[in-house]
Amino acid sequence: MSIEKEIKSTVKLDEKDKTVINLIYTNNWLKEKVHVFFKDYDLSQEQYNVLRILRGQKGHPANLSTIQDRMLNKMSNTTRLIDKLLKKDFVTRQTCSSNRRKIEIFITKKGLNLLTELDQKVKASNIEITKSLSNSELSQLNKLLDKLRTQ
Repeated sequence: MSIEKEIKSTVKLDEKDKTVINLIYTNNWLKEKVHVFFKDYDLSQEQYNVLRILRGQKGHPANLSTIQDRMLNKMSNTTRLIDKLLKKDFVTRQTCSSNRRKIEIFITKKGLNLLTELDQKVKASNIEITKSLSNSELSQLNKLLDKLRTQ
C-alpha cells in the first residue's frame, strides 16, 4: 500500500517529502514489529543491541564509550541499558584494574545463552519482515539507504 494511503493523505506529496515520510513511517512500523518480538523475552531492541555488541567482544570487556559508538540508536542511554541488563544477570560491570575511572562491561554466560536462543528466531523474524522483497531488491534497498546517509 502506498504511503499516501497508509497515512490517508488528501494531497499529493512531492517525492522528497514522500520519501522522508515513508522512511519515518516504515521505521516506526519496523520498531513495532521488533518491539513485539523482544517483548516475549523482556528485552528491548536496544538491550539486545548491547548484548550483541558485547558478544562481539569475544570475551574482552567493553566500556560505555565503545558500546555507545557501536549502538544502532545513538540516542540510547547506555548507562541505563547496562543497569537493566545487570539486573537480569546478562552482563557484569567492574572497575578496570589499570584505570580506576574506567568501567568494563562483560556479557555473562546467561546473556550469551539468551543470544544463542534468539539467533535463529531473529533470523526467521528478519526473513518474515523482508519476505515481500527479492534478494536483488534487498541489495538495492541497502545501497540506496547507505547512499542516503552519505551527506
